[in-house]
Amino acid sequence: MVLGTRWAGTSFLKDMDISSYDVEAVSPRNYFAFTPLLPSVTCGTVEARSVVEPVRNIIKKEVEDAQKIRRTVIDCFEKAVLLGLSEEERRTNLHFVIVGGGPTGVEFAAELHDFVHEDWFDERISCFAEQKFQRDGIDVLTGCRVVSVSEHSVNMKVKSTGEYVVVPHWMVVWSTGVGTHPFVRDFMEKITSGGGLAAVCHTAYADAGQDDIKKKKVVVLGTGWAGTSFLKNLKDPSYSVQVVSPRNYFAFTPLLPSVTCGTVEARSIVEPIRNMVKKKNFDADFKEAECYKIDTVNKKVHCKTTQPNHLGGGIEEFTVDYDYLVIAMGAQANTFNTPGVVDNAHFLKEVEDAQRIRRTVIDCFERANLPSISEEERKRILHFVVVGGGPAGVEFAAELHDFVKEDLAKLYPALKQYVRITLLEAGDNILNMFDKRITAFAEEKFARDGIQLKTGSMVVKVTDRDISTKERSTGQTVTIPYGMCVWATGIGSRPVVMDFMKQIGQTNRRVLATDEWLRVEGCNEIYALGDCATINQRSVMEDIGIIFSKADKNNSGTLRVDDFKEVIHDICERYPQVDLYLKKKQLKNFNALLKNSEEDAEINIKKFKTLLAEVDSQMKNLPATAQVAAQQGSYLADCFNRMKICEANPEGPMRFRGIGRHRFHPFRYRHLGQFAPLGGEQTAAQLPGDWVSIGHSTQWLWYSVYASKLVSWRTRVLVVSDWVRRFTFGRDSSRI
Repeated sequence: MVLGTRWAGTSFLKDMDISSYDVEAVSPRNYFAFTPLLPSVTCGTVEARSVVEPVRNIIKKEVEDAQKIRRTVIDCFEKAVLLGLSEEERRTNLHFVIVGGGPTGVEFAAELHDFVHEDWFDERISCFAEQKFQRDGIDVLTGCRVVSVSEHSVNMKVKSTGEYVVVPHWMVVWSTGVGTHPFVRDFMEKITSGGGLAAVCHTAYADAGQDDIKKKKVVVLGTGWAGTSFLKNLKDPSYSVQVVSPRNYFAFTPLLPSVTCGTVEARSIVEPIRNMVKKKNFDADFKEAECYKIDTVNKKVHCKTTQPNHLGGGIEEFTVDYDYLVIAMGAQANTFNTPGVVDNAHFLKEVEDAQRIRRTVIDCFERANLPSISEEERKRILHFVVVGGGPAGVEFAAELHDFVKEDLAKLYPALKQYVRITLLEAGDNILNMFDKRITAFAEEKFARDGIQLKTGSMVVKVTDRDISTKERSTGQTVTIPYGMCVWATGIGSRPVVMDFMKQIGQTNRRVLATDEWLRVEGCNEIYALGDCATINQRSVMEDIGIIFSKADKNNSGTLRVDDFKEVIHDICERYPQVDLYLKKKQLKNFNALLKNSEEDAEINIKKFKTLLAEVDSQMKNLPATAQVAAQQGSYLADCFNRMKICEANPEGPMRFRGIGRHRFHPFRYRHLGQFAPLGGEQTAAQLPGDWVSIGHSTQWLWYSVYASKLVSWRTRVLVVSDWVRRFTFGRDSSRI
């Protein structure tokens, strides 16, 4: 019996001849961590998963500590840049205290300095280190003993004078030494009373105390696809841009299912927003905060901080003024008010969701591997249920199947017979937005892979152990025991967006309504894009009389086909459903539609209405996808870049309900195709022109397209290296 998987325990396991022994290793960590590199993990020099190795591949001082320090350092900087803080508060915020002058404390101070200043050094002897720290601006207080640590200060006793000194701080890292683990202390007391002596392979842990021209102000709410695309493409230096978001990074969300199983690491698909902001040639700043109210009367956005409470100071609230407001806050998971979903199911919308799912999968296997678990309970724990047959749900189910088959089955050979994956879909088919050929192939492949597909099953309740579904075919309610449930059914508006909709009178809508130029209806200087909004396309029949009168310049009441020449282009641009209708009817152009009735005949208003009566049937809302959001952000940035030019020389279509022309061309979505990874290195693709491709070759097309669409060369290199690592070494099963 080996207690612990750290240096001593792991070294013992690696070097012993286990063929002569029945070895059992017990540890709260299922991996070994290379602890000398923990200071490098704290500041991102090395990633956490790069310093760990699953113990099962071999027959955490804590990695979680280093990751927590890394997050806290970033939180301190994000809090320090908030508006309304005094200079004293800002200095306190950015004062980092390291207690302990040993190798760990010195190395962490050096790593932290390099993280902030990007200045490397080689000195190793203590006197050189102290001199360099002084040159670098790192205060070194020797001969000081910490007697107490409070929320905002460290109390120390100076050995030479005996005086007590108080040092204000915002973050303290304790690295003074190690103390005996409580479990080992109890064991020592027991064996000491019996007169014996024992050595236990269990590592000790840190004994810590717990310009003259006024620029237009543009405020961007959100750092998702729409907000980031707008920020990247905005180039006009006449704007002062303020970005507000609870996330200080952009996440490439199409790869989130790959993060859940370790095919790709979480940090490989994110790009810090400040990396983008610092490259702009205009005033741009970022605030890590959450918008909770939009004041359209005073043109203010009310925000509050999102940093953890352990930073102290409570929640900071502040306001940001705007001339133009861009709402790109995205959406949240839609539970359809199903009882128990929020408390018991996992969502797949954010990077944190994917990381949580990854840990839970490993937890399920580790718990099922315990000897005290019954057969029935083992089957329940290893039953993974995915709710939702859309692209996200299907891709996650495929990724999980590959993870189990290719990696976990080798590490937990006794458990592979108990693993089940079930996909629940309320509709008749999965991937119903794809071509029927793709849907049929996906369903057949899942059946071959052993993924149970239940269509026509609507989830009515979720508890901590069971899912209740209502079967449409029988009307009966079925209870399904599960170990982990992933909810991937759809999206809904965020509370702040719902409150804003009520404020502007859009109470009976699911998302914000905008016009074809992405302006929120009723708010000329507020724009909304991405998943939180939809374009409320004007119908042709609503404006049919005005369109006819614009063409009838002589007010004769009748028109010939040639009379429409001046307005045909404007009609097709202003009302995109006209083009869709012409394609459906296989008509070459608008003239062909008019001539389709009677050659060269005069057309009155009644006949004109009859010809266009079915056009509005082609009106469709755009899908809530990353592709749509990115194109909207790019379009709106282009409008802002050419605002002054287009105000002087409008380039848009004719104003049928007014005089002149619109400033810009309306937004038009261009569909570039969509992918559906199905596992086993097979992917389905539906590309423009109704071209469908399925198989292994399409998987390589998927790799190429996704690598090219990543927002920076940094993320491209990281993601491609993750793919290579997965092909070479498999997925990492460490629970960190």
